[in-house]
Amino acid sequence: MSKIGKTPVAIPAGVTVKIDGPAVNVEGKLGKLSYTLPNGIAAEVKGSEVIVSCDNPANRKTHGFWGLARTLVNNMVVGVSKGYEKKLLIEGVGFKAAVSGDTVSLSLGFAEPKVYKIPEGAKVAATPDGLTVTVSGIDKQIVGRVAADLRSYYPAEPYKGKGVRYADEKIRRKEGKTVA
Repeated sequence: MSKIGKTPVAIPAGVTVKIDGPAVNVEGKLGKLSYTLPNGIAAEVKGSEVIVSCDNPANRKTHGFWGLARTLVNNMVVGVSKGYEKKLLIEGVGFKAAVSGDTVSLSLGFAEPKVYKIPEGAKVAATPDGLTVTVSGIDKQIVGRVAADLRSYYPAEPYKGKGVRYADEKIRRKEGKTVA
C-alpha cells in the first residue's frame, strides 16, 4: 500500500473537482487545471474528498504512479485555491532583473542581458530595485520550472555569494585562498 496514494485529497470550499474517466478537472477561484490519470489509476469524489485508488497494487509500475497521481491532484486543488509562489534573490554588483511584458531581462555580468520568455500560466514580477523576482501561478510544475530556469543562468557561487538563488536557499560559503 502506498502511504501517499491512500491519503485522501481534501477539497476546500470554492473548489470543484470533476472526474470523467481518466480526466480530472479542477476549478477554483484562481482558474482551471486538468490532468489525465495514468492507466491503472482511478479517482472518485466522495463528499469533500478525492480518493485516488490503484487497480493492481501488486504491479510495480502502476503502484509507482499511485502516489504521484494523488500528489498531482492535490497540487491542482491547492493551486486553484491558493496558488504557488517562488521568490528569487539576486546578489552581485550590477546584477538585476527587469520584467517587461512577457519577458524577463536578467543583467548578470555577461556582455548581453539574459532574456527569458515567460510561459503561459506563470506570472513574474520584479521589485523596482531588481534584486527580488517573484514567480507565481496556479500550476506548481510551471512555477517551479520558471524559477529553476531563471536561477540556472547564474546560480549563486560559494565564494562571494553572487548570483541568483531561491529566497529559502542557504549557500555554504567557502573561504578564499590565503597567502601563507
